[in-house]
Amino acid sequence: MQEASLERQASNEEQQATIAVITVSDRSARGERDDLSGPAAVDALARHGYTSVALSVVPDGATVVRDAIAHAADAGAQLIVTLGGTGLSPRDETPEATWPLITRELPGIAEALRATARDRVPTAVLSRGLAGIIDRPGRGAPSLVVNLAGSPGAARDGVALLAPLIPHILDQLRGGDHPS
Repeated sequence: MQEASLERQASNEEQQATIAVITVSDRSARGERDDLSGPAAVDALARHGYTSVALSVVPDGATVVRDAIAHAADAGAQLIVTLGGTGLSPRDETPEATWPLITRELPGIAEALRATARDRVPTAVLSRGLAGIIDRPGRGAPSLVVNLAGSPGAARDGVALLAPLIPHILDQLRGGDHPS
């Protein structure tokens, strides 16, 4: 019953979400490597009916990533997906960039993302990605931000997990009630 309700809600909300996908990669930002993760996320979102998606690439580093996320939220993105920078290398600072912007953490999303991938990719449990709500009073409506790992597979898997939740989350952020 709940699943049907979420599907019905999804059909009503499609095309209405503004989404920012931010790939975090030093090499892609310098043009040394093509960004494969961002386009994979955009394609996966389009398959779920979300076509209002802005894609950007920024280098690793907490300040630049934080600024990119804040800019996307201030520009009206309702969902912000970051790709990359969630691992253990010294330049992987996406969670550190995201944390100060989050007003309400959604640990269940981050936990589900790790759990979904761990049987196929054992190192998925090493992801330090976060998920939460960014609410910057006076700067627009709240946004959902989710940190995904930086591979095309992680982008596709992450969108697959998030897609059925997006309409409900956005409805809740707009003050909606829980489906009965």
